[in-house]
Amino acid sequence: MAPEATSDAVDDRAVTGPTASAPAPGHPDHVPVDADVDPSGPPPADARPARWFPATALAAYLACRILTVVAVSVADRTTHNSIVADLTTWDGEWFLRQVRHGYPSHLPMVAGHVAQNPIAFFPLFPLGVRALDAFGLAPGVSALVLSGVTGATAVVAVGYLARRIAGDAAAARAALLFAVFPGTFAFSFAYSEGIVVTCVALGTIALLDRRWWQAGLLGAVATAASPVALAYVAACAWSGVRAARADRSPTPLVAPLLAPAGFVAYMAYLWAHTGTLSSWRLTERGGWRSYPSAAYPFKVVWAFVHDPLSPTLTGQILFAGTVLAVIGVVLMARERQPAPMLVYGVCALAAAAVSQPVGLRPRFLMLAFPVVVAAGTRYTGWTHRVLVAVSVVLLALMTALEAGSYAVFP
Repeated sequence: MAPEATSDAVDDRAVTGPTASAPAPGHPDHVPVDADVDPSGPPPADARPARWFPATALAAYLACRILTVVAVSVADRTTHNSIVADLTTWDGEWFLRQVRHGYPSHLPMVAGHVAQNPIAFFPLFPLGVRALDAFGLAPGVSALVLSGVTGATAVVAVGYLARRIAGDAAAARAALLFAVFPGTFAFSFAYSEGIVVTCVALGTIALLDRRWWQAGLLGAVATAASPVALAYVAACAWSGVRAARADRSPTPLVAPLLAPAGFVAYMAYLWAHTGTLSSWRLTERGGWRSYPSAAYPFKVVWAFVHDPLSPTLTGQILFAGTVLAVIGVVLMARERQPAPMLVYGVCALAAAAVSQPVGLRPRFLMLAFPVVVAAGTRYTGWTHRVLVAVSVVLLALMTALEAGSYAVFP
């Protein structure tokens, strides 16, 4: 729906430049904007065709998922594993434990610290798997279906967000690049990333259109699926506070107040269920040795620069991810992305960068999807084709690595 025609609408141009929601002058997709039209609102009805869909991107996405299943099935003829077992490893294994056994009523301890347990994994994805029981699917199959379907909706949602800020041609490029980005290997496994990206991308559109309730509710869903979605709460706070001050109305504050509701509800449930308020944080710290460290990204960079051959494959991937994150932030700024996208992207990257030992892996770069959108909207022609081709190769390598070994956790 169109935003209210008020003179004091949320003005992201104060932060992102006078053409925040349109490509910069000289950009291949730049279209001159009438001075009387607010570029932070939806485009004029005649600015682009009424119907648009990222069909090519979705076809590429489906091709990647089909090829993954075929490749794993061929490999399983020699390993005698099952496709479902191979594709429900890593986080999928823990989600399925939660589906089958629920969350523990007390924190399990090993050698004086909290052991690995399902509390580290947020509840929305396993709830979705349970909902698919109505179709008679086994939990592992349901988890893969849910991940695959929400991955497809993520591709579509990212495409529509890119279209909202940059036009049809740029959106088609951005959606295709996102569909084959190396981190999207997660959509072939049992992961909750599709839910998060779908909700955050649609929620960002809602923020740009000043639909505060919708933005907040989508944030609540996202934060019930993954703590990464808390970066979207920052975007809601930025937009909501600025709009509330400009409108002199509390209504925009609905978005930042609702968005963290999923996270808060899960923390409250764990407190009541285990008797420990910090159950999730203690599980992350004890079970996975995961904790925030501002020095961690510098350690990653220094280990590589000091001796490029000394880091493990994980260290090399993290270094590459750190470099790409820096480039991505520059691209987001140069593309003059609207403030909600920029805030979410930077916060998502920062949260991953300081999360030891997670770091900036391909999966977390994918979750910071405004980076991918920035590359897709900026580069055209052969440059875009090369980016897509390189992404396809890296996606295949990441998928094979995660399905066939435990050398690098996702």
